[in-house]
Amino acid sequence: MNKKRTGLYAVLALLLSVSLILSGCGSNNNSGTNASGNQNGGKADSKPVELIWYTIGTPQKDVDKVMEEVSKYTKDKIGVTVKMNMLDWGDYTQKMQVMTASGTPMDIMFTASWAFDYVQNARKGAFLQIDDLLNKEGKGVKDALDPAFLEGSKVDGHNYGIPANKELPAQEVWRFNKNLVDKYKLDINNVNSLESLEPLLKSVKEKDPTLTPLAVDKNYSPYVPYDYIIEKMPLAVKLDDKNLKVVNILESPEMKQALTTMHKYYKAGYIPTEAATLDSLTDVQATGKWFTDKATSQPFADNLWSTSLGYPIVSKPASPSIIYNWSVMGSMQAISANSEYPEKAMEFLNLLNTDPVLRNMVDSGIEGVHYKKSGDNRLENLPESKNYDMPTFSLGNVMLTYLNPTDPDNKWDEFKKFNAAGQKAPLLGFNFDTTKVTTEIAAVQNVKEEFWTSLMTGTVDPQEYLPRAIEKFKAAGLDKIIAEAQRQVDEWKSSK
Repeated sequence: MNKKRTGLYAVLALLLSVSLILSGCGSNNNSGTNASGNQNGGKADSKPVELIWYTIGTPQKDVDKVMEEVSKYTKDKIGVTVKMNMLDWGDYTQKMQVMTASGTPMDIMFTASWAFDYVQNARKGAFLQIDDLLNKEGKGVKDALDPAFLEGSKVDGHNYGIPANKELPAQEVWRFNKNLVDKYKLDINNVNSLESLEPLLKSVKEKDPTLTPLAVDKNYSPYVPYDYIIEKMPLAVKLDDKNLKVVNILESPEMKQALTTMHKYYKAGYIPTEAATLDSLTDVQATGKWFTDKATSQPFADNLWSTSLGYPIVSKPASPSIIYNWSVMGSMQAISANSEYPEKAMEFLNLLNTDPVLRNMVDSGIEGVHYKKSGDNRLENLPESKNYDMPTFSLGNVMLTYLNPTDPDNKWDEFKKFNAAGQKAPLLGFNFDTTKVTTEIAAVQNVKEEFWTSLMTGTVDPQEYLPRAIEKFKAAGLDKIIAEAQRQVDEWKSSK
């Protein structure tokens, strides 16, 4: 696996199940204590403050070794040392819920729309409101970020976390196994929609029945031009609706058409029979015996995918480039509401997001041990990098990281162009407060578990199952949720 895993992995991780109702996150008092230091730390000759940082990812052997070097640098710069604790991908949300509820000492923590839910935990008091800190100790962060990052990550009008400076919009694409495109001399230039795939899928199936023409797993949802109120729940606003009317997306003509097409493809044998229960596409991708799938892109994503999979990938757009709340909140760092040293935590986060030396040390490890420089802003991994293989997207400003040998010189310029071209989703900056409909959301979630994946993957006939699903969603209280969401959207719209 290429060491530089950028923001693309944050978006792929959205495919993990997201908990809608979280356990309590503790109080806002300063019950937590840190290992050392005092609030006035910051001078080279004073006792440094130790900041405790919890972040996501497979725990790495050399984390403590790298943090020793990081601490030497930050102690001299801002009077802090850093203790990093890594929690594995599947454990992160649950463990963070338990630790924040019990008052475990911490200063900085990773959060996102898909892991340790940013909005819900901000509302539950786990994170410190950082509006003032951003204006004082975080000025560099504000200068570095596209304003849409901070606008889109506000919760009830306030910022509680610092988004990673990475790809800002989300653009869905059809990915193609280029080996098969070339082998069968297939023309993908006219691909732009789910329906436009049909002749290609048919051709692939006829030429080699052992191939998977359209690789789909249980996390798949067809693209429809709507902005979801809650991700993968059936209430949304159409992207071009200036009135911001909240609708049941299962009743929309776009979703009905997409589900009909998916079922047609399923019956034709283009989609795996086990798609509705398939956890991931890792196994089929490892074989290379698949033709196309859908993914979320970023500049030069084809290079990243090709390197990761070990064979060439090409892609075509499947959607416009849209800035959603979830894409803005795909990777964030928050300061604990119980931190003893919030100003120092913000100073560190400001340095992390503006200082290339620190950012690349945290990302790539120790120069001469884990990597070597091959240019002013380019590196090559050394064998010891296997002991410090970090998820780049989760650690702050991605655009400060050194380039890999295969990266083009203009990589970060293209990221900036990509971000600037993104269209704002209609609900950017709006976050639904579910307090008044908690019971209904739990009931709707149960109905979703019964119908969603089988409908989205084409496994069942929407002519038969869609009316059943809609009826059960309504019985579970979906209309009440929509009405409450509409009330909040209208208030939010009026306040803008």
